[in-house]
Amino acid sequence: MSALPFLPFALPEIGEEEIAEVADALRSGWVTTGPKCKRFEADFAEFLGGPDAGGLHAIAVNSATAGLHLAAEAVGIQPGDEVITTTHTFTATAEVVRYLGADVKLVDVDPATLNIAVDEIEGAITPRTKAIIPVHYAGLAADMDAIHAIARKHGLKVIEDAAHALPTTLDGRLVGTLDSDATVFSFYANKTMTTGEGGMLVTRDAGLAARAKVMRLHGINRDAFDRFTAKVPSWYYEIVAPGFKYNLTDIAAALGIHQLKKARGFQAARQRIVQRYDEAFADLPLALPPQPKAGDTHAWHLYVVRLTDDSPLSRDGFIEQLFAAGIGASVHYIPLHLHPYWRDRYGLKPQQFPRSQLAYERTVSLPLYSKMTDAETQRVIDTVRRLLKTGA
Repeated sequence: MSALPFLPFALPEIGEEEIAEVADALRSGWVTTGPKCKRFEADFAEFLGGPDAGGLHAIAVNSATAGLHLAAEAVGIQPGDEVITTTHTFTATAEVVRYLGADVKLVDVDPATLNIAVDEIEGAITPRTKAIIPVHYAGLAADMDAIHAIARKHGLKVIEDAAHALPTTLDGRLVGTLDSDATVFSFYANKTMTTGEGGMLVTRDAGLAARAKVMRLHGINRDAFDRFTAKVPSWYYEIVAPGFKYNLTDIAAALGIHQLKKARGFQAARQRIVQRYDEAFADLPLALPPQPKAGDTHAWHLYVVRLTDDSPLSRDGFIEQLFAAGIGASVHYIPLHLHPYWRDRYGLKPQQFPRSQLAYERTVSLPLYSKMTDAETQRVIDTVRRLLKTGA
């Protein structure tokens, strides 16, 4: 075992600005959804482009899962419908479809990017299909031009799972400003910015935004902030739908206000680490992560390598050796087709998803976070090089 402190797979970077803003929220008495949440929503829309982004609505929620659920409900997904997504994702992407009584159609991934395989989407469309949920895997934009073309051809909605993708760009446009019906970001603790738990639903569709805002808080037709400020009658509200409890607190939004200001700096720090990794690992038995198109930005939420046939270690052996050296690692993802619920419900088999299955058997996510020091980065590099050169 390593005598050095354990180096985790991910850590948030929280500064004094965030701490002061949280303290201000606590002192203000507004600890649930209130003025800081409204400010965070406005800041987020402005970050994505403000007036130049085509009237974006940003709706803060308590998780990206909540945002995906609200978006799917708002675009009209109902029992009996089908939604297409990738098997190579976290279960939240698909489970929100089941919340609504609809079914999921899983497809394989592109072998290079591990984003949804565009060439398999049309073959999965049936008369029941209502939407596509692509995932921007690891922070690299999916082929949204092709996905939007398929959606237009078949009259389908598109909801982007952008949990990894702030501030990812595609053809110079930030994810969140593309032509989808809705885009959902995650601010979980290990994401490219954090509110602890939280997310943001973004849309240009005013009707979709209005529905999501109502459903975010019990189907009430007035926000809590509106009801408890000096408006007459401040106590009156109406339940117009059987909604959910998905609002973001002001305590969490206080973190988000300042994390958002640092988002580009966080990405730049991750990019520098990625460049060091790429240079150091170029001669190892690894397939390195794909790069974005020239001029575009990869958010680098994850740095995912794939062991090749001539690796001296298996994937599991490699991770075990990393942990023995005091370095955290993870696997993104155990594909949905291998999990009992999805496997058994839809009778799924690994051979239906050969590219995702092969990637799963070989992928390792190495530590990557903005506050990693040069020495910590070098420690990962030295350890990976030793293990894959010698096997021990």
